[in-house]
Amino acid sequence: MAKKDQTTQAAQEKDRERWMARFQVRLATQPGVDRAVVLQAVKDVTAHCADTGEHPRTAFGDPDACAVQTAARLVPADRATHARRHSAVVDALEAVRKRAADIAGL
Repeated sequence: MAKKDQTTQAAQEKDRERWMARFQVRLATQPGVDRAVVLQAVKDVTAHCADTGEHPRTAFGDPDACAVQTAARLVPADRATHARRHSAVVDALEAVRKRAADIAGL
């Protein structure tokens, strides 16, 4: 019976790790999110789960949705807007570069 408990615990821990990894990746891709925001969010989630014993999915739901909500809460709106604009400019320049390379046959 103890081996089954260990297997179950290992599976639960693996699921927690997957949830946290997905949350971190999704959070890092949000506009305006920097390393400090990711670290603070991970610290908050980890502390909550340690205090309550809850699984992050139970406490916070889907990691993607949680990341979007967390970014909205932790990133100032002006910084997120600036990051979105910057990303749009970079994407537009990359599209022009690709078209120019196609025309030049490079």
